[in-house]
Amino acid sequence: MGTTADLRRTPLTDRHEAAGARLVDFSGFLMPVQYDGILDEVKRVRTQAGTFDLCHMGRCRIVGDRRVEAAQYLVHVHVEALKQGAIRYSFFARDDGTTMDDVLIYKDVDEIFFCINAGNRARDLAWMDEVARRYGCTLEDQSDELAMIAIQGPRSVDTMAHLCSGDLAALKYYNFYRGKVLDVPAMISRTGYTGEDGFEIYFENSHAGRIWDAILDKGRTHGVTPIGLAARDTLRLEAGMALYGHELDDTTNPVEAGIVFAPIKHKHDFSGRAAIERMLVEGPQRRLTGFTTESKRVPRQGYDVVDFDHALVGTVCSGSPSPTLGTNIGTAYVIDGKDAPGTHLAMDIKGTRHEIKLHALPFYMRPR
Repeated sequence: MGTTADLRRTPLTDRHEAAGARLVDFSGFLMPVQYDGILDEVKRVRTQAGTFDLCHMGRCRIVGDRRVEAAQYLVHVHVEALKQGAIRYSFFARDDGTTMDDVLIYKDVDEIFFCINAGNRARDLAWMDEVARRYGCTLEDQSDELAMIAIQGPRSVDTMAHLCSGDLAALKYYNFYRGKVLDVPAMISRTGYTGEDGFEIYFENSHAGRIWDAILDKGRTHGVTPIGLAARDTLRLEAGMALYGHELDDTTNPVEAGIVFAPIKHKHDFSGRAAIERMLVEGPQRRLTGFTTESKRVPRQGYDVVDFDHALVGTVCSGSPSPTLGTNIGTAYVIDGKDAPGTHLAMDIKGTRHEIKLHALPFYMRPR
């Protein structure tokens, strides 16, 4: 049986240890699950801001003359139509439409950059490399070369504006630019996984500790602190954002997950297109939905969802106490016809029913 000594460390692991974080195994990395308490950390991000070590995520790029064609086969968004500096959320799908991973794709001047999930990194890279070679392009895995840090929350701009070159406040949501953080060349994107305003920055690995320290030092007057993975999970759940291994997995189709909900307008082929379009026409047999519950039992992945005739109608994907809503929340796949917001169903926990009320996703949207 493995120990923490067998786990990979990020360039920031020593900072987490010094800060007293509780560290756990996450996709083979030793990562901070919490610092001060999950609910307090969620509130901190919603009202001030927090920093996240994302160095465990996969980071790669496709380069070559036909990089746009290669990237187009990988994702459903219209890559050619994206402007330089644009970012889009998408997914990798198999021929049968099932989901291999969800991803962010960045269109740069001479490369197509991807951020992929840590747990799927090896298989994603193998498949992306196969596709890139098919188009005469090169896939470069930059996961061990680039650090990745996020800051999320309403005080993110106040914290980062004096650390970043360029007009950070003018950067639009889901866009990026090349600039500097301190004196370090970096890719600066206005993205995140919490539902709040914020930034994710990529830069050469050796500068990670210095930049992490600078963000926390500059953010101290704005209430900025490090945030663990547990609070990050609650934040993304409140914001209705999918997590691979929960809302998305090897059995899910992007239509039933709500990622694709309208006909795809561009004509280019991509892996899984025929199966996804077929489900759009026929309609999914189940749909991802949110729910709330007044039960003291926190929803957990795998709980059965039943109707009042005790018939099985769905399965819970994720659940958490929500400090923002003041109740327990969750997501579930529920069969067509039982999935309307406001519908009353129940979680079945060892034969005991705990009432839930279906809720459209997301649960929370930040003020714009």
